[in-house]
Amino acid sequence: MRNLAKLLGLNADKNNENKVVKVVEDSIPADKPVLRPVGPQDIADARGIVTYPVNGDPPSDDLPAGSQDATPALAEESNGSPVKLAIESIVPNPFQPRKTFNGDSLQELAASISEFGVIQPLLARRRGEVFELIAGERRLRAAKLAGLTEVPAIIRELEDKEMAELAMIENLQREDLHFLEEAEGFQQLIANFNFTQEELARRVGKNQSTIANKLRLLKLDPHIRQALVGQNLTERHARALLKLDDMQMQKEILDSVREKGLNVRETEDLIEAYIEDMSQAMKADAAPKQTVVKIIKDVRIFINTINSIVSQMKKNGMEIKYKQDFDGEYVNITMQIKNGKK
Repeated sequence: MRNLAKLLGLNADKNNENKVVKVVEDSIPADKPVLRPVGPQDIADARGIVTYPVNGDPPSDDLPAGSQDATPALAEESNGSPVKLAIESIVPNPFQPRKTFNGDSLQELAASISEFGVIQPLLARRRGEVFELIAGERRLRAAKLAGLTEVPAIIRELEDKEMAELAMIENLQREDLHFLEEAEGFQQLIANFNFTQEELARRVGKNQSTIANKLRLLKLDPHIRQALVGQNLTERHARALLKLDDMQMQKEILDSVREKGLNVRETEDLIEAYIEDMSQAMKADAAPKQTVVKIIKDVRIFINTINSIVSQMKKNGMEIKYKQDFDGEYVNITMQIKNGKK
């Protein structure tokens, strides 16, 4: 929170921390307002908000006293007072870590904005004739759905590094950022601005081990990550998949999770059983022993075990003819291995 206050140009005391929270929170009012509903124009009139047209230039009239010059007026407003911006003059944040937005949640927020207006201003920086969004994309999207043409915003002049950092912190404080979006956001900060894991951990208020564990999730293939999001699976599901090096096997596990509705514990057990079975199969030179292994009812696990062994043997230079046919309820597997003896 203190990092966020620093980026916003506020002193890091408790009073200003409350200001920061108000800047980044969405416009979701209480169920029973104490006063009458407040509309967008009420807010503008009460705060003396200056409306900027699409090209970003202040109008020649209707400006507050002492604001006749466009540049000083903008500088004054950027100290913390909100201005009104035309929605079409606002462009997305290039460092936005959030990639997905819940449609139902946006509709609810749009309904609230239709009735009460955008209570909490967005945060933006000026870039030529447009304004680049720093924080508040949900509010902006919901305002568009509500049919608004302009929104209140606080203008801050931030460098790219500060902007990316602020966008990440603002999303982390909401606690609904998807764990993969979080990991990608951390990776973006490290790659673009040369943060170390330790420095990044301090900046976003996390442990270094948390950063490291999040980044490890990016070792998963993008298709696997997409499946995790699509199936609404948890971070523990993702971590369990990291135990498998074979992407095809990861896909098979995800298929089983989807078809059987496996929870995290059951998924971990399935993966452990596969690893144990794979380990036993690879000990080809060991004497046969009676071994108690976990029962795996999914035949695909065994088929993939055989496929992995065949692949490993081919890598070792062995000549193998391998065929797999599906015959009704059965899978016919034939294998011929060339005898290396002359």
